[in-house]
Amino acid sequence: MEGITHALYLLWWVQYKHVSPAAVAVILAAGDIAITLLEVPTGRFADRFGHRFSLITGSIFQTAGMLLCWLGEGIPGLLLASLCVALGDTFRSGADQALLFESCAAAGQPHRFQQIESRAHSLELIALVAMMLVGGVIVETAGFAAAWIAETVLAASGVALALAMTSPPPTSSLDGHASGIGWRPPAVFALVRLIAPAALIAGVANGTAFIAQTAEASTPTQLTLLVTAITTAEAAGAALSRYLRPNVATQYGLLAAATACFATMAVAPDIFLAAVVLLSFLMGVAEPLRATAIQMLVDERRAEAASWASAVDGVIRTLSLLLAGLVRGRRP
Repeated sequence: MEGITHALYLLWWVQYKHVSPAAVAVILAAGDIAITLLEVPTGRFADRFGHRFSLITGSIFQTAGMLLCWLGEGIPGLLLASLCVALGDTFRSGADQALLFESCAAAGQPHRFQQIESRAHSLELIALVAMMLVGGVIVETAGFAAAWIAETVLAASGVALALAMTSPPPTSSLDGHASGIGWRPPAVFALVRLIAPAALIAGVANGTAFIAQTAEASTPTQLTLLVTAITTAEAAGAALSRYLRPNVATQYGLLAAATACFATMAVAPDIFLAAVVLLSFLMGVAEPLRATAIQMLVDERRAEAASWASAVDGVIRTLSLLLAGLVRGRRP
């Protein structure tokens, strides 16, 4: 879905800021790599200095990044903007889930984390497409300056929301005993088992979606319909995930379904687009379930655990897109 949010940015940097497409592509790739490398250190920061404080810090960097995207000049400005956005993303990543789980646990309702996380993930995807469409309308009717003002105001509202939050007591001290199994070797192995299925499903889903979206015969209308279908399917999957058990068996069942879907599309090209949509649906189901399972597994360093999942996602997503690019290049 990141390609959707980059669309108007690309137009702005290339056509209005006169940065070459090659330079923009390299800087965006560098930003993705920075996010992957920063995930775990910022997760540790959140666990040490507070999840709320990390959300505030991330929102401040995000606001600065939006301002630099708008007002920055040339490659240096774009580089600095990309770094600020990467810091904004990673300071919030993991800290949001850890703060939500500990808030639910502090209220004596840790089971509500899965419900809220699933609903929020679904609404986030729907809002992403809506904001893209609204952003296009704003650019067409009022110009890029108005669009960047709207982006900056939205980012700044994140700072205000984070400031309005409160930090609950750590879950390990709520009842006088730990709620999870810590970071002993068995827990680390269990964490790896939980991270892998959703990361692999997302890698396959993103790679096949890239191939579908770069088909030479696609028209703008067809591409818009495809992106809408993919996003809607992922949102539907996230909404469904609240009713499933967040255990290892469920995760690997979803991975088996994704593997079967991928194998079927390989031997039956006529169902390729339907399979792409189904893979996005499975990705939507898997991610909130994994987030719930991770928070239930550990009793400390919750943000770091969630950040490890995001970092693995980033590595696999990058590899899958590179492979998809090679496949796309060999097709007639």
